[in-house]
Amino acid sequence: QVQLVESGGGSVQPGGSLRLSCVPSGFGLNTYAIGWSRQAPGKEREMVICLSATNSTTYLVDSVKDRFTLSRDNAKNTVWLQMNNLKPEDTAVYYCAARWNRCGERLRDFGSWGQGTQVTVSS
Repeated sequence: QVQLVESGGGSVQPGGSLRLSCVPSGFGLNTYAIGWSRQAPGKEREMVICLSATNSTTYLVDSVKDRFTLSRDNAKNTVWLQMNNLKPEDTAVYYCAARWNRCGERLRDFGSWGQGTQVTVSS
């Protein structure tokens, strides 16, 4: 069964940084795009950012440009979401999912989403 596991969430002050990881079980990441979504309290889940199999990044939320960066290590079968200069509005549960080769822009473009990791930005 294909599963992805997110980790690395936590609580930080505004301006802080976190690095989330996405690790699959059951398949290798090297031919898959990895998308990240988030769901803030009381809001609908939204697509945030995606890394294609060829390591091209697609930003789906303008507010994370220049702050969020994706990278992958195929040897470690891991994708990292580096989040810098975090803001209170980034508070959400963050999820990752896979899609073969190219990024999608919609949640339904991806396969099963992981269980998520909580990110809280507060002073």
